[in-house]
Amino acid sequence: MPFESILFLNPLPDFEENNPSVPGFFNDLNLDQIFNTIASSKKEYNLLPFFYEPLKDIESILYRQAILKDLEKTELYKAIIAFASGMEKVRRCLEKHEKYYYQIQKQRWFLDAAGVYCESLIRLGSDLNPSFIESEGLKSFYSFITDYITSEYFQTMEKRIRELQNKLQNIQYALLIKENTIRVRKYNGEENYQIEVEKTFEKFKQLSKKEYLYEFGYNNEMNHIEAAIINQVARLFPEVFSDLVNFTVDYSNFLNPLITRFDREVQFYIGYLEYIMKFQKAGYRFCIPEVSKRKSISVKSCFDLALANTLFFKNQQIIRNNFYLSGPERVIVVTGPNQGGKTTFARTFGQLHYLGALGLKVPGISARLFLFDKIFTHFEKQEEIKNLRGKLQDDLIRFYEIFEEATSDSIFLINEIFTSTSLNDAIFLSKKILNKILDLDALCVCVTFIDELSTISEKTVSMVSKVDETNHDRRTFKIERQTADGLSYAISIAQKYDLTYDLIKDRMKS
Repeated sequence: MPFESILFLNPLPDFEENNPSVPGFFNDLNLDQIFNTIASSKKEYNLLPFFYEPLKDIESILYRQAILKDLEKTELYKAIIAFASGMEKVRRCLEKHEKYYYQIQKQRWFLDAAGVYCESLIRLGSDLNPSFIESEGLKSFYSFITDYITSEYFQTMEKRIRELQNKLQNIQYALLIKENTIRVRKYNGEENYQIEVEKTFEKFKQLSKKEYLYEFGYNNEMNHIEAAIINQVARLFPEVFSDLVNFTVDYSNFLNPLITRFDREVQFYIGYLEYIMKFQKAGYRFCIPEVSKRKSISVKSCFDLALANTLFFKNQQIIRNNFYLSGPERVIVVTGPNQGGKTTFARTFGQLHYLGALGLKVPGISARLFLFDKIFTHFEKQEEIKNLRGKLQDDLIRFYEIFEEATSDSIFLINEIFTSTSLNDAIFLSKKILNKILDLDALCVCVTFIDELSTISEKTVSMVSKVDETNHDRRTFKIERQTADGLSYAISIAQKYDLTYDLIKDRMKS
């Protein structure tokens, strides 16, 4: 198939003009932390819009997964890195071409930009070994670039660049400087006075190794004197500089839009691979997930990627968990003690599915994920004073708005809802919400303090955050399948901070 995009099988219409907005659940799942970190290291590529647009069909996901797998190969990865470095130089040259004032200098920077562009493409064509390429996307690009660099247009441009650079390199001229006058003329084999000056002052050289030289900053931009000299040189060599002018006109749009698209889009993969590389070197596993429309899902040894990035730099352990849903199971109800990793587990569930829908690798040894249409999160939020509504009313309105958009292909991530009302009301309302999700037959993770929710249907399963059996103060952050036990271990926390009833009473007596 003809090459169009390394990211999209069918490029989105007006994607550049109408950048997608940040999904509302990004902050709840800490996906903004992951993608902002990646994008900030590659600001010139404007990668964030790509991360805001999950794929909606299996074929497109497989297209990306195959490309990512190819780019993990050292030979292909190095080839892309070298190409990206070359294209960065092209952009720097073109920036100078746009920035500078004097025409001849602008034209020379334009020529250099085109030269680096050609060199980078020729090298890429050579470095991309087709025997290493298995993905349709990179095969298509390799075919395109091979045809492009062997085309008459490219060959002619590259030849003219070489010839012009050689002509400019071979120009020699002399400056006759007398008082405040500079005359420019062709070089006629005059003696090089630099050699004579160095010979004359040879005997004054200091034997000491101490350096007293001061290095002045170098500015590429010409001043008016240098510009006047170059203008005189152009008059001495009119044919060469006329060729330079003609080249800038003939190849004013030398950048092929498919090349620049590839240069930007491939950084989506490179940026993510660079982000997870430190984890992989430390022994944490990532896998290419199986993404399907089946709701039987499973992941082994997964973890919260955003939290892992924070813990990694603190040299702290990253806890990994497993989960699965099979048969009629649709909802995971997570209970257990506070600060035991329940919310982190819900975030991990959402992150895995979103990363999978982007066609990227996910944290884990193996993963089978569901291709969702939308993700809905309901995490704890501070009460909005401005809207004059209570927190309970806010929660109910948010759920009403969610159910207006939700379908059976949606994913729900619910964290500690209805905490502002009585226990009986919380149980009643939570069951209503969960039954609505069950009626939709949608996937859901519900973090709650209400154990009864885990047994309201054959579609619900219970998972519990564990504590150390020998020390209930210590959270293991492991989330395991088991019947909800109703233990919050609050007494152990109270004992740890001397806040039990007896201890408080004793202090009051004293």
